[in-house]
Amino acid sequence: MGNPERDHLRFCLAAHRAVAGTGADSCFSPYSVASALGLTSQATRGAASAELVRLLAGDDADVAKQAGLLRAAATLTEKGRHEQPVLEVSNTLWAWQELPLNEDFLGELAAWPDGGVKTAPFVTDPAEARRLINADVAETTHELIPELLPPGSIKVDTVASLVNALYLKVAWIHKFDEHRTEDADFFAPRETRRVPMMHVSEQLGYAERDGWQLVELPGAGGVGATILLPDGDLAEQESTMDADRLLDLLSAKKNRQVRLSMPKVKLDSRAMLKPALQSLGVRTMFSADADFTPLSPDPRLVVDDVVHQSVLRLDEQGLEGAAATAVTIRALAMITPIDPVEVVVNRPFLLLVRHAATGVVYFFARVVQP
Repeated sequence: MGNPERDHLRFCLAAHRAVAGTGADSCFSPYSVASALGLTSQATRGAASAELVRLLAGDDADVAKQAGLLRAAATLTEKGRHEQPVLEVSNTLWAWQELPLNEDFLGELAAWPDGGVKTAPFVTDPAEARRLINADVAETTHELIPELLPPGSIKVDTVASLVNALYLKVAWIHKFDEHRTEDADFFAPRETRRVPMMHVSEQLGYAERDGWQLVELPGAGGVGATILLPDGDLAEQESTMDADRLLDLLSAKKNRQVRLSMPKVKLDSRAMLKPALQSLGVRTMFSADADFTPLSPDPRLVVDDVVHQSVLRLDEQGLEGAAATAVTIRALAMITPIDPVEVVVNRPFLLLVRHAATGVVYFFARVVQP
């Protein structure tokens, strides 16, 4: 039996490395990408589906467990005296009006959070189809992602697009004191930068092992931000991180008095994921060998590209993030110590925004130059 959380973390790390490259700031949403790819795995069969399932679920090969995690993470706990969290998720199949669709797939789609079908004039008016999708994503993401699909991404042979959109806004349980925020040094790889550094001293989740310090900032609704600060060079230590080590580190945290200093975070990353996915073994869905007959009886369908954008902001009050992923489909030829621990996040670090109950990662970021 596989461990769904470990499989999810393995996907997070693999996708992070493929998308982020080395050395620079990066951010992507494992939740959004996994949702879009999970839907795509249900829209296809044969080698194309098997490659997606292997990426998402590993040797366990049970994408249903991953889908179950994602569905569970679409609901936040709202009880308590803290500011109510906001989580909005949509999973939409945009289809050309003339494309025949299979009812079985529409039933699968309906099981996903806010899953549904909308039509767009892909073939007759690609620019209008792009406008409709971008407007829908902008609404779900509260305008943080106003233009997911760039000009030219919808072509005259595009007939459908599977789109996931996500918006998350959560207040910290223990807010940083804005009056204590002040400029301080942050030691980036090639320069020392002066950045606004926030400070808080509270009982927080903390762990230290294998050359990493972990601090977890709890937010309302069962969402937390997990800071992974390496003892040494981030690039060197990040290269040896795997799912088992990350899961062990996350599982080792205990409540401890922590004096935390960390920079504000403001990230906005966009990527065309086709090269990254191909490097991870997902190739067939981009080729003429793809079989999308579970989605439509039209035998000519292939994936053109996968577009992703993530926006993530952390300040004294909480976090706000948005992400969207579009899979465009075209038709061919158509124990608490007394003394506090001090953590100064003044050098590059990794940042995860996670759903506490399931371990699902909404955002996975590398912060090098805040």
